[in-house]
Amino acid sequence: MILLEAHNVIIHTTLHEKLVKPSSLDVQFVDFDGVRFRLSTPEKDKKNILLLSMHIRCWDELVKYGALNVLQREYGALLLPNSEPEYNVSLQLDLEQAPADQESREAFVMSLALFKRNALAAPFESAFQAQKRLEGGSQLGDLMAIHYRDEEAIYVQAGSDRVTVIFSTIFQDETDRIFGKVFLQEFVDARRQPSIQNAPQVLYSSRDPPLEIRHVPGLRNSEEIGYVTFVIFPRHFNNPAIAAATVSHIQSFRDYLHYHIKCSKAYMHSRMRHRVAEFQKVLNRAKTEQPTAERKTVTGRTVVSR
Repeated sequence: MILLEAHNVIIHTTLHEKLVKPSSLDVQFVDFDGVRFRLSTPEKDKKNILLLSMHIRCWDELVKYGALNVLQREYGALLLPNSEPEYNVSLQLDLEQAPADQESREAFVMSLALFKRNALAAPFESAFQAQKRLEGGSQLGDLMAIHYRDEEAIYVQAGSDRVTVIFSTIFQDETDRIFGKVFLQEFVDARRQPSIQNAPQVLYSSRDPPLEIRHVPGLRNSEEIGYVTFVIFPRHFNNPAIAAATVSHIQSFRDYLHYHIKCSKAYMHSRMRHRVAEFQKVLNRAKTEQPTAERKTVTGRTVVSR
């Protein structure tokens, strides 16, 4: 399986190029889940000043769950108090202030490439902190909903001994539903292996919402929607490094799932085309060749009979 990277490759590549050779630019691009970015030089005569802006559909919800605090912690003075028009949040950076040594410079560029990841990390970090407060009790934390796509959302809730993360995802056609069920069943079966029994528990339902979110108004109940539940235990976020990796992996699950569904369909189509081509070769070889005979008429014309 191919693991999708948490950082944005376009931001990472472009910043590396501009650190070597500053120049004016205006690049607009969209990530897998519809998040829009713009990387530009606001003043053409100052090629060392770059503005990185992001528009994310669920920004108001993320702010409610502490996104601004996370971004302030990660970027400090780079975070602008007012964002660029048509965008939710902006960073301004001076290329001349970038670290000089290679390792620190790479860490600086990578932190900027993780702009979206850090914004989306807020509800997960909040749930991890709430779980520690609730430990030993019987209460549940607030249910946090992040509507990051049309008709799709992530639900996060802390408990006394776990954090539950639920993805709702839309399968556009019947083929995607079949591939999705097979793929998610592999998640459930793989956890039975002794080597990965410490992985989060995965549950899947193809129509009915899990019990944790059945009270949420407006949930769809149809065959084309699926719900994937991850049960994250304290061992998955007690260590800061492990917690960061957990957040990076869990928030990219939807893109990971649909990316592999498309890859599986592409592989199946290539195998089908190859098999049809082989059958066509067999049919061509099976055609009988009829002997041809040439005859000449009295006038000298040639007649070919088959």
